[in-house]
Amino acid sequence: MPTSTYRLQLHAGFTFTQAAELTDYLAELGVGALYASPMLQAAPGSNHGYDVADPTRASTERGGEQGRQQMVAAVRAAGLGLLVDIVPNHVGVAVPTANPWWSDVLVHGRDSAYATYFDIDWAAGPLLLPVLGAASEADEDAELERLEVVRDEHGYPGLRYYEHLFPVAHGSADDGSPREVHARQHYRLVSWRRGAAELTYRRFFDVSDLAAVRVEDPVVFEAVHREVLRWVAAGEVDGLRVDHPDGLTDPGGYLRRLRAALGPDRWLLVEKILGVGETLPASWPVDGTTGYEALREICGVFVDPAGAGLLTQFAAEHTGERLAAHTVERRARREVAGSILAAEVRRIARLLPSPTTGGPGGTHSEPDSGTDSGSDTAAEAETPVDGDPAKAVEAVAELLCSFPVYRSYLPEGRSALDVALSVARTNRPDLTEPLEQLYLRMLAEPDGELARRVQQTSGMVTAKGVEDTAFYRWNRLVALNEVGGDPAQFGISVADLHAGATARQAATPASMTTLSTHDTKRSEDVRARLAVLAELPGEWASAVRGWAAAHPLPERSLELLAWQCLVGAWPITAERMSAYLLKAAKEAKLATSHVDPVPEVDAAIAEWPAAVLADPATVASIEEFVARIAPAGWSNSLGQKLVQLAGPGVPDVYQGTECFEYSLVDPDNRRPVDFATRRALLARLDDHWLPPVDETGAAKLLVTASALRLRRWRPELFDGYRALVADGPAAGHAVAFARDAGVVAVATRLPVGLAARGGWSDTTLALPDGAADWTDVITGESVRGSAPRLGELLAQYPVALLVRPA
Repeated sequence: MPTSTYRLQLHAGFTFTQAAELTDYLAELGVGALYASPMLQAAPGSNHGYDVADPTRASTERGGEQGRQQMVAAVRAAGLGLLVDIVPNHVGVAVPTANPWWSDVLVHGRDSAYATYFDIDWAAGPLLLPVLGAASEADEDAELERLEVVRDEHGYPGLRYYEHLFPVAHGSADDGSPREVHARQHYRLVSWRRGAAELTYRRFFDVSDLAAVRVEDPVVFEAVHREVLRWVAAGEVDGLRVDHPDGLTDPGGYLRRLRAALGPDRWLLVEKILGVGETLPASWPVDGTTGYEALREICGVFVDPAGAGLLTQFAAEHTGERLAAHTVERRARREVAGSILAAEVRRIARLLPSPTTGGPGGTHSEPDSGTDSGSDTAAEAETPVDGDPAKAVEAVAELLCSFPVYRSYLPEGRSALDVALSVARTNRPDLTEPLEQLYLRMLAEPDGELARRVQQTSGMVTAKGVEDTAFYRWNRLVALNEVGGDPAQFGISVADLHAGATARQAATPASMTTLSTHDTKRSEDVRARLAVLAELPGEWASAVRGWAAAHPLPERSLELLAWQCLVGAWPITAERMSAYLLKAAKEAKLATSHVDPVPEVDAAIAEWPAAVLADPATVASIEEFVARIAPAGWSNSLGQKLVQLAGPGVPDVYQGTECFEYSLVDPDNRRPVDFATRRALLARLDDHWLPPVDETGAAKLLVTASALRLRRWRPELFDGYRALVADGPAAGHAVAFARDAGVVAVATRLPVGLAARGGWSDTTLALPDGAADWTDVITGESVRGSAPRLGELLAQYPVALLVRPA
């Protein structure tokens, strides 16, 4: 287990070689391990690596095997560990010829050696590939006329549709027109719109270019993991981060197999999004999560709950409707279940008994290739349904939308299924009978295909409905609209923060903690600045009223989001803001969407940032407001960073966030990092420079390096957890805790309110064991006494990291 990690996004513009060249800086910063994004061969041009096209080799665009070995050598020379991100749930198929498994399936169909690697519904007919630009099925004929039969340099034929090239069955292109050749294939090219409702292979969420693989099959598991496990066996990798385990058929079984392959001592983390109060399944042999639950708690303690009332009132006034967060979330879940995930819902519904035969309903009752559904079929025959297929679809969708968390893992997590049934019956009492039959079938056959698919898909519905839809619609305070977050919970108390940290230390001390990732909706520093709005709700509402009147957007809730993100990421270019707003509006699916774009709305949104930034009066007003909240935002940034870095778990630093970094959702958060400036600032800090807290972010770099270095040099100090409570009139503005009685972290919260009341006054903090030999490693200053005044302790910076002599 490393003392900390530093996440790097590898791609063609930042290769293994460039990562190797950065290892000396990471070591000087105090980092314990390099945390690398996926390193296997991805789809051509991929800038993230989660679309692995060939898991049997290192990515050529990132430097290939030689570059990977160079990076490993540099990591070891710098004394760092290496954590690697792996993607077991799916592979990239956007370029079929780049994926040898998928290409072979297209050529040989069900007879392919890799046919059982994918979760394909072969009983539904030819494999549907939703790539045609046709607006509907009726328009497909015209698009198919654009097909061409082409041959590569070896003379092997293929079907080309614009930039897409598809391999063909042997001998199928010897004669005939392109349309006739297409008709002979094991696949059919269909309108892109048909993917949502008719797709015949399981995907990653609604992304048709990412085909799910069946890693529950030992043969597939071995093929997917062979190369990465070779790296592990060679001593080149110290740990693995598993992407999206909730998408797997049997996450627990998969993780037990992976743990057996890794051995007991390798670090193993899962990207599991835990709901409030949820814990990891006890049977999973993992060290912890990637830290979104810690993010929710740490960021939440810097949000003033007193601002909830006015911000709620203002959001209702501005949008013209007062809706609870759970209402918006439920609507969004129901929409995605009935639209972009309709194919998955219908596939589950077909597993329910038919009212006429007592067997699986619909026309596609043959078990899927490679899945053991015999036991399900037997159970279905014993439990006939008195209903119709449409009602079965409705019942499945209703249950999927009612889970309180992402999914259950039967027989573990039954309480989540119980809640889902209760909520679904309450909302749709007319579906009580099919809902109860669904529920009983899942309990009777927890390993059956019905239970597996319901649980897989409920996570998809939650992710797409909540994170990727509702979080762009319900915009009261978007600092709370974060992965793993609960926007309805307006901040958390200091006591709740301590409770979460204590539980983490007791149950999963090796779990990762984070504040920013490649998936977060906003960077930690944007959220820290936006948290200040909860302390100034009236000023914020007044400002937005004026700005929105001068520069309206086509949709009112989008306005709330836009002004918050503009202020939160300020200064920001029109190009960045335009790209973000278009994505946000399409994710919200209110005025426009990815599936049904509205050109005039899209144009208005795209032009909005440039119009705002071209208005001198508005820009001046924004700058004035940002200047008002920026210092408090910096205080929050330093506070949450220290609480994360000094607290329980293994803290991760996302690339660039050792300084202030104001990014929005991907791809904005994957912009190049100015490491040269960070190196120069770190060198100045090592020359005993104590920087001011300003826009350079040097103060954040100081806090980060101080904490990381202490963790690396004296890891024995970071054990245990003890909440510390300040005494005095401003005690509520302090967050403090001790680790093993040898380290104390102190941070300021709600800085606007603290300044308004005149500062710390005579508020003090009693230090553990009455010791008076503490030193603040951030400033190098000795602490006066065993119960210092916070006004003195935090005179230079709003945080302090205290340590006693070794």
